[in-house]
Amino acid sequence: MSSSQSPEELKNLGNKFFQNQRYNEAIDAYSKAIVKNPDIATYFTNRALCYIYLKLWEKASVDSRKAAELDGKSVKAYYFWGRAALQLGQYEEAIKCLAKANELAKGQKGNFGDEITSQLRSARREKFRLEEEKRISQEIELQSYLNRLIDEDLERSRGRLLEESEAEEAKMECDEGDRLLREGKLEELEGAAQGAKDKLNYLFAQVDDRRRRREIPDYLCGKISFELLEDPVITPSGITYDRADIREHLQRVGHFDPVTRAPLEEDQLIPNLAMREVVDNFLSENPWALHDLDIE
Repeated sequence: MSSSQSPEELKNLGNKFFQNQRYNEAIDAYSKAIVKNPDIATYFTNRALCYIYLKLWEKASVDSRKAAELDGKSVKAYYFWGRAALQLGQYEEAIKCLAKANELAKGQKGNFGDEITSQLRSARREKFRLEEEKRISQEIELQSYLNRLIDEDLERSRGRLLEESEAEEAKMECDEGDRLLREGKLEELEGAAQGAKDKLNYLFAQVDDRRRRREIPDYLCGKISFELLEDPVITPSGITYDRADIREHLQRVGHFDPVTRAPLEEDQLIPNLAMREVVDNFLSENPWALHDLDIE
């Protein structure tokens, strides 16, 4: 690389290196272009993509963020930023960036297929998983704490009963009938404590059972809204969308299938009755799906 090369020449050289999977050399070329002209967003997104291929997520995040600052309408800037944030475990940021990328791609009719929406679904899923793990941990702690309270209460009651027994024996006032009565009281206390624990643990087991079923499979979610399909329709390409979502896409973005990019008109949409039945069966078994699940 010559020091006399222009920023665009360096970018083009970087592109050639990238096409040949020589990512470190591409990074070097893009970096030199940035030194010569640090105000071009494309140089940063190109370098960010190299970092993504090398799994250098922090550096990819920094470059993507800079590109977004330089060009607030860059789909690639927000998309790469979101991908990096997802890999770094920054799920809130990933969702925000990928949603922005998706919005920009729709407006610009960008040919990203299902790439952005797939990453967005992953970010939302990971965010929900993280929150669910936190809830589970808190519930386990609460269950253990409540069980411990029951055990401690039983020990206090047992101790009082033992003290009464020892006091009576010291006064020589204890006969066989009294001893049997105390044993009966002890068994009653232990039975009540065990019954309370059984009820408590049963309630937590029910919560666990509901949680195991509280998951909407990807195939029941629309590829545009990422929400449960309400009125599924299928395109000639075989892709299923929610009718309201695909209709809005056709009106606002263009007459093509968002995933396959094939030409598409609204009158070509056919109700997906099989999917409708699957969704209805899922809802009948999981009534929480339309109301309780919120992973926004």
